[in-house]
Amino acid sequence: MDQAILVGAPVIGINDSGGARIQEGVESLAGYADIFQRNVLASGVVPQISVIMGPCAGGAVYSPALTDFVFMVKDTSYLFITGPEVVKAVTNEDVTQEELGGAKTHTTLSGVAHNAFENDVDALLNLRKFYNFLPLSSTDPPPIRECDDPWDRNVQSLETVIPLETTAGYNMLDVILEIVDERDFFEIMPNYAKNITIGFARMNGRTVGMVGNNPKYAAGCLDINASVKGARFVRFCDAFNIPIITFVDVPGFLPGTAQEYGGIIRHGAKLLYAFAEATVPKITVITRKAYGGAYDVMSSKHLRGDINYAWPTAEIAVMGAKGAVSILYRGKADVLEREKEYNAKFTNPFSASIRGFIDDIIDPSTTRYRICRDLDLLQKKKMDVPWKKHANMPL
Repeated sequence: MDQAILVGAPVIGINDSGGARIQEGVESLAGYADIFQRNVLASGVVPQISVIMGPCAGGAVYSPALTDFVFMVKDTSYLFITGPEVVKAVTNEDVTQEELGGAKTHTTLSGVAHNAFENDVDALLNLRKFYNFLPLSSTDPPPIRECDDPWDRNVQSLETVIPLETTAGYNMLDVILEIVDERDFFEIMPNYAKNITIGFARMNGRTVGMVGNNPKYAAGCLDINASVKGARFVRFCDAFNIPIITFVDVPGFLPGTAQEYGGIIRHGAKLLYAFAEATVPKITVITRKAYGGAYDVMSSKHLRGDINYAWPTAEIAVMGAKGAVSILYRGKADVLEREKEYNAKFTNPFSASIRGFIDDIIDPSTTRYRICRDLDLLQKKKMDVPWKKHANMPL
């Protein structure tokens, strides 16, 4: 790991460990701490990937937790601080290894792992594919590979992807797959916080990070899990010079006591912070809804977005017509009339574009061509930030 940091080479950990050797006492703990320290020093310098290929317990779970990406193998890999026997002794809970720390638990419930694969061979093949998207270190540009997919390809299917009914859902993956090179998209955390979609793709051969609200799940609302998932990904892309493409269809933050008590204000601020802090090229496309604070958070012009587009179907407003009218005209009779008036005024991209908050209202079929062109334009982007030891993001 010391050598990897020195020469700028990624670190891939293949983990299968029962934790510290009890008979070695504090010496084994010291060995773990030495690894943890290097994980921290390597963070943001070289990409760090952990592949869990067996049971990992105790200290053996903290090194993967400090790395950028954690991949697991279904049915054979486990991650837990303490095994089922200790859990039974302390809390009297009966739980299996799989329930406590299996691949399904960590890829759907806890969000500790970024993906799970069918078997060891599948995991290693996917690791190769994934690794091809990443630069060797923070001083290297993202890799560019030869691309047979025309960069200026018109994507006609995007003209009809947005449903006519404004409350109807659609899958943001359909948009992303149509736009990227050869429909090749490596999705990260596909089964956790599905209301936001993240992953790596290529545009004209160049690696990009994709972030998109997914209206198919929870209407694309931002909640605690989605905010943390998105923030971590955006910060990784920023650390390793990977441009960020953001697709916005967000009706707001998810309301409710569970979210408020869980700290949605603090966790939502993580995503806001990550986008605001990022200095890599940032291109944003608003496909439909961009309401309230969630519009600001999703890589808006106000957070130093470089190029912000809107489709003609975009609705940029403080809130939806129904909620707005019920507040502005409480107790008044002609509610439906007022809603129509509000829709005419705000549920379109024009009021944002005339103020310069949107660079252009574009035909959806031209989205790929414009993003590829803009990435070329932005590849020499330089942005200075005030000197600091490090920032203090809301954790």
